[in-house]
Amino acid sequence: MDIASRVTRQGGIVHRQQLLDDGVPLRALRAALTRGDVVRVRRYWVATGSAPPLLLEAARASGRLACVSAAAHRGWWMPEETATNAHLAVRPDAKLPPGTTAFIHWSRPLVPQPPHRLIESVPDTLEHVAACLPFEQALVVWESACAHEHLHPEALTRIRWRTGRSRRLSATAHGRSDSGLETLFVVRLAPWGVVIRQQVMIAGHDVDVLVGERLIVQLDGFAFHSTPADRHRDVAHDRELRARGYTVLRFTYRDVVTEWERVERVIVQHLAQGNHLAD
Repeated sequence: MDIASRVTRQGGIVHRQQLLDDGVPLRALRAALTRGDVVRVRRYWVATGSAPPLLLEAARASGRLACVSAAAHRGWWMPEETATNAHLAVRPDAKLPPGTTAFIHWSRPLVPQPPHRLIESVPDTLEHVAACLPFEQALVVWESACAHEHLHPEALTRIRWRTGRSRRLSATAHGRSDSGLETLFVVRLAPWGVVIRQQVMIAGHDVDVLVGERLIVQLDGFAFHSTPADRHRDVAHDRELRARGYTVLRFTYRDVVTEWERVERVIVQHLAQGNHLAD
């Protein structure tokens, strides 16, 4: 396999020492750089055109992709309002190259990592998110981490977090949400004192939120892009739920995020009517 293909298969950017450790001759690496098959980044990193721009920025800063940037890179749910500029973690004594525009987390890692890794650890990402985002948005990301990284809530609470915000989030996140929007809805409704259950199987399909025994809330994601077949299935399931005596409410991302007072009024009306109570 040629060097450019090898680098591309490893994500588009690797440390030179990794290539040498994998048996790539130094002479061959120098020849690939001379031909332009690969390019050098900040002296010791080697990249191809497929390298993600944020990882290139991390390599140039001798840092690691951090916080919301690391979370997005891992595919965690992200609130739409989250800033898109790069977040990097660098040592407190690091010297940044001229022109660096990323948001910099000057910190030592919570968890030791191999020297040739451009993305910070999952616990470090969570702690930086806790510091950067409002609590609700941070909880969305933490819930997503639980789901994507298969983190057990009890294991989260045993991590030696450095901040009170991180400890609070570790005690709150449980990994049961199926989407970030579901997290927002549940965390806002939790203080009301009504029983809330998530992802409950009723009539052959999971419902997003069951309030009490009979009030079902379905949430149509950050951006609802169902196919006609999906929509038909949802309508049929809602119809079956109502036939079984459930009250079904369906809210969109816009409802929950930008028109929460209207959502509250609807829920209050149904609670006042006892639609959440068993017959």
